Amino acid sequence: MSEKFLSGKITLVTGSTSGIGLGIAKCLAQAGADIVLNGFGEHSQAEQDIQSLGVKTLFHGADMRKPLEIQDLVETIEKSWGQVDVLVNNAGIQHVSSIEDFPTDKWDDVLAINLTSSFHTTRLVLPGMRFKNWGRILNIASVHGLVASVNKSAYVAAKHGLVGLTKVTALETATTGITCNAICPGWVLTPLVQHQVDTRAKAMNISIAQATKQLLSEKEPSMQFTTPEELGALALFLCSVAGNNVRGVAWNMDGGWAAQ
Repeated sequence: MSEKFLSGKITLVTGSTSGIGLGIAKCLAQAGADIVLNGFGEHSQAEQDIQSLGVKTLFHGADMRKPLEIQDLVETIEKSWGQVDVLVNNAGIQHVSSIEDFPTDKWDDVLAINLTSSFHTTRLVLPGMRFKNWGRILNIASVHGLVASVNKSAYVAAKHGLVGLTKVTALETATTGITCNAICPGWVLTPLVQHQVDTRAKAMNISIAQATKQLLSEKEPSMQFTTPEELGALALFLCSVAGNNVRGVAWNMDGGWAAQ
């Protein structure tokens, strides 16, 4: 496999200005892929990081709750560069609450960003992939797409739905050069997870280190976080020739979480 086997491939990674999305984008860029970044907040550093790897980059700030903005995102890519070759559906948010107290607007936002946005990006890029008879769709789900945790009803529902969408997409493209798979991380030390650690430490009046150990010990037997770089390496594998017949898989990288 060539070191730059994705050279010239147009790659969209949603939710990629930081965390998991940026880590995956960097790995794909190192293999030669041109990267379209998307997300909220400051993005210039992410663009510089990608450009330093010798590939083209483009940023689009589409709000992934809004189908018209998602459509504009894909149309902008096609007008600027051409049809998307690799789609990484990574955008996600979290809200923690019991079902009876769960704000309905938060439910709608979690489902829209974590699940429905992936339907819209997928339906919009598939025609171009079918025309080329090649494409990779990677849905960044979660171990919560396989198992549940309390107080995460919207997130768990969305991630289970994303695994289901992955399987249907894989079946509908099974006789083509397009593959669709889901990656299901356990704990990854992103700003989202760090916030959960900080909240736990404050609520229990314990140190960050103690809160981190507690968090991992409850779910992840390996007692270590998965890194964005490790997730990026798995994404590269699924984009390579080794992934040509890997279809509809929900591949957990969770330190043994789902094995319990």
